Amino acid sequence: MFLKNAWYVAANDHEIGRQLHPTRILGEDVVMYRSLAGKVVALHDACPHRKLPLSMGRLLDDTVECGYHGLTFDCSGNCVRAPGLVHAPQRAVVRSYPTVERYGLVWIWMGEPAQADPGTIMQVEHWGDPAWGLNRGDGMTVKCNYLYLTDNLLDPSHVSWVHQSSFGSPDLVGLPLKTQVSEDGVTVSRWMRDVEVAPFYAKFVKFSGRCDRKQHYEMRVPAHALIKAIFTPAGTGSDHEPYHPDVFLMDSYNFLTPVDATTTRYFWFQMRNFSPDDESVSQQFAEDVRHAFQEDRVILEAVQAGMDKSPSTMHLPLDSGPLKFRQKIKARIVAEQEQHQAA
Repeated sequence: MFLKNAWYVAANDHEIGRQLHPTRILGEDVVMYRSLAGKVVALHDACPHRKLPLSMGRLLDDTVECGYHGLTFDCSGNCVRAPGLVHAPQRAVVRSYPTVERYGLVWIWMGEPAQADPGTIMQVEHWGDPAWGLNRGDGMTVKCNYLYLTDNLLDPSHVSWVHQSSFGSPDLVGLPLKTQVSEDGVTVSRWMRDVEVAPFYAKFVKFSGRCDRKQHYEMRVPAHALIKAIFTPAGTGSDHEPYHPDVFLMDSYNFLTPVDATTTRYFWFQMRNFSPDDESVSQQFAEDVRHAFQEDRVILEAVQAGMDKSPSTMHLPLDSGPLKFRQKIKARIVAEQEQHQAA
């Protein structure tokens, strides 16, 4: 059902402190906390004795004490204390998960620890660039399977109906899409020439009048999206630098973490090529994006409910990108399972 050997976002970094933080990722219960040195620790959230969640116990320095019989586990999941016993039982071990902090997010590896290479975490272009502004999102819970979200994030067409007051514009309806498949993902894009600036962006662009606009929707394995928006005066649109001096660029990073088969956590932030130090712009961006994502949530939760009642196998040409990504992720999951069985 899920690709295990991959990095997922477990939390925003500020969510993890010196308290036991329970969460659920890929159908597995996890408890997280910060060690005294500040490192994020992630353990399977169940004592091996009677399976009481460790998150119902106590954090003692860098160890977690089970709230039932006091078995105590260190950051690596080894039992370091078993009250009443000289030595802890050999089976008293809790699984630990590799974690990394990057981009204000806590990343977790749910698969084989030996394969956890932080260098494979999605790179964020312009991170730390003083010329680019940043607005942070939050962790939104969506009650649908994560693949409905990957479908949505590879579908530029839906903005004309779901986001009529923000990202959408009548000029976009029916314009063809270009689909490209790479080793680690799928990209759907299109240029729209001489169109109106959509409402969400109109308050931020530096030029007046009509524009050339590009929608670039990129989904990478396991479920991380980069949505690029380019707005430039009509007649000046280009994929290559140098851009027009008044070009508007926004890179939206979206990280999907399956909770289980019907629930997904959605983490996001945006980077922009203007007003890098203007907090009011960042707040406006965050509010507007949050509103638009709430529009998506209403639709996708209704889609999950509808598909649960009566699954559809009907597809439209605009589904090409989403279907190609589903095929890619399915092939990765099958290959991973076969490798695991062979081992």
